[in-house]
Amino acid sequence: MVRPAGPGREGQAVAVAGGGVPELKLLEGDCVEVLAELPSASVDAIVTDPPYGIGIKHARWDSQTAIREAVARKGGERLTRKKAYEVWCRIWATECLRVLKPGAHLLAFGSPRTAHRLSAGLEDAGLEVRDTLCWLYGTGIPTSHRLPGGRGTTLKPGYEPIVLSRRPLEGTTTQTIERHGTGALEIDLCRVEGRHPANVLLGHAPDCTPSTCAAECPCAMLDRGERSRSVSARPSRFFYCPKVNRRERDAGCENLPPRFFDLFPNAPNKPARTRPARNAHPTLKPIELMRWLVRLVSPPGGLVLDPFCGSGSTGAAAALEGRRFLGIELSPEYVEIASARITHWAPGEGKVDRGPFGGRP
Repeated sequence: MVRPAGPGREGQAVAVAGGGVPELKLLEGDCVEVLAELPSASVDAIVTDPPYGIGIKHARWDSQTAIREAVARKGGERLTRKKAYEVWCRIWATECLRVLKPGAHLLAFGSPRTAHRLSAGLEDAGLEVRDTLCWLYGTGIPTSHRLPGGRGTTLKPGYEPIVLSRRPLEGTTTQTIERHGTGALEIDLCRVEGRHPANVLLGHAPDCTPSTCAAECPCAMLDRGERSRSVSARPSRFFYCPKVNRRERDAGCENLPPRFFDLFPNAPNKPARTRPARNAHPTLKPIELMRWLVRLVSPPGGLVLDPFCGSGSTGAAAALEGRRFLGIELSPEYVEIASARITHWAPGEGKVDRGPFGGRP
């Protein structure tokens, strides 16, 4: 079982999963303060979904006000809201750089509106930005204000960028791998239908089945434009991953209290959309997506760190992929949820390990 840190024990309590599962830990506290207590060059990879600074669902942890306050506490700088987000990313990324082994990678989700500031903050911290992955999906809900004349203020979200960065190598790539086991991407472990993994990832629609795609699925839309009938030539071969459904969201949280939250503020049929969930985290990422990312950047058996653990999707992915995991989370509520979810998905707890894409490529 995974046990979270208790109240008042920030950065100290350790959670360990049993059942023959690699070591899984959760620490409660501010990530910058907790990271400062970790040994240098001790982490094989970082996979994280930090706040975007856009006020998602009016959550304070994602607000520009909270981020400006965090920057002021660290350095007393008075900055614009947009610049403050970049500096805030530099602050936590600087500690991430220190704890990463030479050549180790960091993957961080971002918003299309602020990902450029995220990238700049990572570079300012000393990390090398290597690429930006694009996760495409067909289930985004627009937050646009409806104005007269059929006008609005925003487009429907259809993708999220994921910035891929790396701590500089120590010598050559080969020398870094020999000394630290880091410095390269796990290409063969992440092939789909035998193809070299791409920086474009596709998400199925919620109504898709293992054999048939819904009409609005982005995978189906791309495949319909492909002339070849060969399965291996389908454009959607690069990645197969739905957004999180209610069953995956609440798995492992059955003993936690239900919470009301609205993921779709502008959607019709409000009563059905706002039914309670045990896991009310508003930016949940699919475990299959996180498994693929964990495999891509971490060597087998390596230590994966998530300094913004949230409800624990990275930890669940690490457990299923046989990696060690260390998660840091500020909110006691999310620490409790993350603990329950990681325990649920740990292979030692008797769960079926289906694997990404329905099986390993």
